[in-house]
Amino acid sequence: MRAVLDTNVLVSIALPGGRLRSLVDGWHRGRYRPLISSEIFEEYLRVLTYPKFQLTSDNIRHLLEGHLLPHAETVRMTSRITAVANDPSDDKFLACAVDGRATWLVTGDHHLLRLGTFRGVRIGPPVEFLRALR
Repeated sequence: MRAVLDTNVLVSIALPGGRLRSLVDGWHRGRYRPLISSEIFEEYLRVLTYPKFQLTSDNIRHLLEGHLLPHAETVRMTSRITAVANDPSDDKFLACAVDGRATWLVTGDHHLLRLGTFRGVRIGPPVEFLRALR
């Protein structure tokens, strides 16, 4: 399985006591391959450094360099997608999913969840994705 993780999902993984740590186990065990693009990686970095999350640079580096990047596939996005009128910044997640031939886009974002599926990519919350991994 191939999946794009929205930034809100990665934040939930990164926070202490994050209830989505089982997603990390999933990619470590080869149950799925996370897909990222340079644009998504930049957003991950920017958002994870928000003061409200109180993550140290070591925490962020450990998650991204120690866990995510060794298992992720970087997708070169060529699609120009404009599907999320209410939040165009979410279109990059759809483009990565389409160009990376993802089976899932995992998100808690209601703008994306409302789509349900997009060009064959299932869009769902983490709990549904975790069920699909079983």
